[in-house]
This record gives sequence, C-alpha cells and structure tokens, in this order.
Amino acid sequence: MARVYAGKRILIGVTGSVAAFKVAGWVSTLAKAEALVSVIMTESARQFVTPLTFSALSGEKVHTDMFETESSEVMAHINLGREADIIIIAPASAQTIARLANGMAEDLLSTTVLAARAPVYICPAMNTRMFSHPATQLNLEKLKSFGYTVIDPDEGMMACKEEGKGRLPEWDQVDDIFQRALSNHDLSGKSVLVTAGPTREPIDPARFLSNRSSGKMGFAVARAAYRRGAEVTLVSGPTSLTAPLGVKRIDIQTAIEMHDAVMEYASSSRIIIKSAAVSDYRARTIFDEKVKKEQIKGSLELEKNPDILKELGRRKKEGQVLIGFAAESSRLEKEGRKKLQAKNLDMIAVNNIKSDSTGFEVDNNQLLLLTADGSENLPLVSKERIADMLLDRVVDICSREQRSELSK
Repeated sequence: MARVYAGKRILIGVTGSVAAFKVAGWVSTLAKAEALVSVIMTESARQFVTPLTFSALSGEKVHTDMFETESSEVMAHINLGREADIIIIAPASAQTIARLANGMAEDLLSTTVLAARAPVYICPAMNTRMFSHPATQLNLEKLKSFGYTVIDPDEGMMACKEEGKGRLPEWDQVDDIFQRALSNHDLSGKSVLVTAGPTREPIDPARFLSNRSSGKMGFAVARAAYRRGAEVTLVSGPTSLTAPLGVKRIDIQTAIEMHDAVMEYASSSRIIIKSAAVSDYRARTIFDEKVKKEQIKGSLELEKNPDILKELGRRKKEGQVLIGFAAESSRLEKEGRKKLQAKNLDMIAVNNIKSDSTGFEVDNNQLLLLTADGSENLPLVSKERIADMLLDRVVDICSREQRSELSK
C-alpha cells in the first residue's frame, strides 16, 4: 500500500457516467492507504451510484448540495477546495468538462474547483463519439491551458457496446500519476534512464537464449523515479509488466537492440540506472526456419554481446550518475567491487540470486549497495520499497556532485 497517500487530503468529484462504479474502488483503495478522502457527487452521478456507497467507503459524509443548511456544509465550496492536496474529477463527463472549461459555477463541484488552488486531475469517461467531438476536445485543451492535468481515457468496449476511446482507466494505471502529484519531487528536472527485464537472443523462430529476469526491479525503479518528479525513459526487454502512463517506454528484444536504445538516450540522461539482465552471448548463426530436433547438434556456437554498462562507463560525462546492478550467487562484495571499478560506476547494487526470497521473479529484494568509499546492506523489503531506498542514495550522490561543482 502506497505510503505517500497517508494523511493526504484528496477531493474526488464524481460526475454522471456509468464509470462512477469504478471510482468507488478508487475511494476504497485510497481510504485503505490512510488518505483523507472527501467526495463531491453531482446530481447526475447520483443516478448511477448512491452517496451512501461513497460514504461507507471513505468513512466521510458525501457532499452533494452547495445550499445544504448543515453547519458542516457552510461555505463547502471554499473549505473543500482550500483543504485539498489534490482534486480528482473521475469520471469526468462531457457536461462537467464543458462547465469547468467555461468557468461555470452552477453546482457544488464546479464551484469548488473554481475556488481551489490544489492541482486538478481530469479523468474523462464517456461514449467514444462524445469524447472525440471537437467541442469536447476543445474544452479539454482549455482545461490543460488552465494548468489542469487531463488523463487520457482507455480504448475498448464501451457500456454502449461501441469500441473506441472513452473508458475510465483502471486504478493501477492512474495510481502513479496521483502519487507523483503528492510526492516529494527530489528528482524534479532530472532525466533518468532505466533498463529492465531480460533480453532474448534468437536461435530460430521457436527458440532463444535468455535468463530468469522478470523486470520487476527495473520497473519499480522507473515507477519510483517518475513519482519523485523525474523525466523517465524505460528501456525494457520482454515482460508482461506495465509502466506508469507518464514514463516513456521503449521495448526491445535483443542485447544489440538494448545497446542501441540505451546509447541513443544516454547522453541526454542525468542519471542512468541499468538493472536489466542482458544476455552475455548470442547465437552466431540465426536460422530462418525452425531447426528440427533431429538436426540439432550437441553444441551451439556463440559470440559475445556488447557490454553496455562498461561502454556507458567509458562514455560517462561530468556530472552524470551511473548505477549498475550485479546478479551474484557468492562473494557478493568482492564481485561487486570488481565491476564497480572496472565499469566506472558511481554505485552498484548487488543481488543475491541464490536466495529464494530475493533476485529473479520475486516481489521482494535485498541489495548490497557499493560505492568507492563504502557499502550498505539494504533490508529485505518489497522491490517497490527498495527502489525508493536506492533512489534515496542516488539523490545523495547527485547532491554531493552538485556541491562539488559549486565549490570549484
């Protein structure tokens, strides 16, 4: 459960869309994460989900009418907007989008948004033709010009049985966006390049050489860096994982493809974190047709893949921070220090892949962090948590380098 939500005041505006039922799940998740969730429902929203549902899930009274006479509702449109750390309009109907774009204040939600100074996130959900209509698109552009963030809807089958763009995204797609809005942006203004996952080296159309990497560690690092305000590029080998919507993802298959993608973005990246498990070798000959088992020989001729991390170390510019990962089964510190020095790294994170609870294909990890002047054993925690701990050390390295540059 995301720690960033604890104690944060989150105002959710629910409008008239069948997707309102999805937002009930959002509210439940946020409440479990110890966020202080307030809900405003428009009149149309109450035709789809009752206020009682949101009240039960949030543990708070649901706000519906600007003119209710209860003391708690006096100046609600001012107080709710003033107290919120973030405002999320989800699902945002075409009607509400039009109201907000034109500065209309005819219900509690639109009035509250007008009076608020908190970041506003708009999550449209409607029929695909309504979403693509020029009026809706113009209104969304106006909202962006006001400084609001518009989260594009998903494509797929709509409740009206039409296919297209207009579905409210699932929570796991928007979670990182909201966490980014509420997090400490200690990586703001920094470009971060992350590699993740395995590579696959083809032998024939059916077979390849690869390894057990799932990509979970690299994706966790990319997600954490994005939440902390960085501009993140993720170069990933084959994996079923999804990256945050705000992360630029480049999918590759082979080590050569990863090499080319990494080198393209390396020079413009302030921080490079190379957690991918790249195949050391590839087949010298790749067959166009599947090799029949009776034709397979007892040996496979291999040739070396480029050492991407070593090349990054050779090319490293002044002020650039380069972090490597090493998967080891013994002599963790000795092997890690050899790579730290040989590849000109600022820090290396060493995985013990022999343990059943760390390394490949599991959700937890325990890293040994090595720098030129020290070492640190991180605890056994989730990969999401350890990604943040790793980035804490990266921020420290960046700060030291910045102070060093200022003192010159």
